[in-house]
Amino acid sequence: MDRFESLAERRIREAMERGDFDDLPLAGQPLDFSDVDDPQWWIKRWMEREQIDTAALAPMVIQLRREADGFPDALRRFDREDDVRAYLEDYNHRVKQDRVESRFSRESRIIAPVVDVEVTVVRWRELG
Repeated sequence: MDRFESLAERRIREAMERGDFDDLPLAGQPLDFSDVDDPQWWIKRWMEREQIDTAALAPMVIQLRREADGFPDALRRFDREDDVRAYLEDYNHRVKQDRVESRFSRESRIIAPVVDVEVTVVRWRELG
């Protein structure tokens, strides 16, 4: 043992002697450093590995607009008109809540549309 071996080096050597690094997944494969110039590379890789939906990270108004863009097709999952109405009323409530909350922020004034529940229910019926 080298007299000047650091604590970290000693622990690594001891772990190697115990076989702690044997049979690790991806052993012998090159490391991927293709994106390390991006300061957020680690979080992007983590989100991809954990299969985190990045759409959920968008501001609420953007999420609401995307949701409205899916009407009426996104409503196909419902079998009952009462469920469609309840869902659309909840959507409108969330839009109105977002408008109240964003009124006090400095962000740009993007707004999500309130949907006409009756018109959208009719369009949903036509899908069925």
